[in-house]
Amino acid sequence: MRKLVVATGNPGKLHEMQEYLTGLDWQLELKPKSIDIAETGATFSENARLKACGVAKATNQWAIADDSGLAVDALDGAPGIYSARYGNSDTEKITRLLKELGNNLNRKAQFICAIAIARPDGSIALETEGICQGEIIDSPRGNGGFGYDPIFFVPQQQQTFAEMPSETKNRVSHRGIAFGQLLPKFKEL
Repeated sequence: MRKLVVATGNPGKLHEMQEYLTGLDWQLELKPKSIDIAETGATFSENARLKACGVAKATNQWAIADDSGLAVDALDGAPGIYSARYGNSDTEKITRLLKELGNNLNRKAQFICAIAIARPDGSIALETEGICQGEIIDSPRGNGGFGYDPIFFVPQQQQTFAEMPSETKNRVSHRGIAFGQLLPKFKEL
């Protein structure tokens, strides 16, 4: 079984990636805490590549990284790559986003997830980007998920991410779409 270092210190993200990669001959592990990669890219894809390359080189192992966030059309793509830093808590992030959006009738938004896998030498072996289209509703709905999930409504499902059962969210989400595109290629590594 080959080792794949997940370029995060978040055990929740490791667990989530394990769910998507079940049945493959790879053992996932968290990156060492001593490795800190600056996310200086201008796009989700650039940040995913930076993290995957940096962790692969530092550990001399295969590495996987994702970078994801919410892009709201009426806010010129904000919060975008700053989604995780748009407030100090999920409540603050949602409150800020809804305040900035105000009464704007254009509520279109998309969640974006870029994934990169790097070889031990830091070169990129695979990368993809998944996008889930939706819209921002006026107030939070649902108890599941995290971050912006309670205000991100997916018209095809007639639910917010926070209202969806996890199996549905895993299938239709930006991360689910990205892993769906990646898995057939991943098996060839």
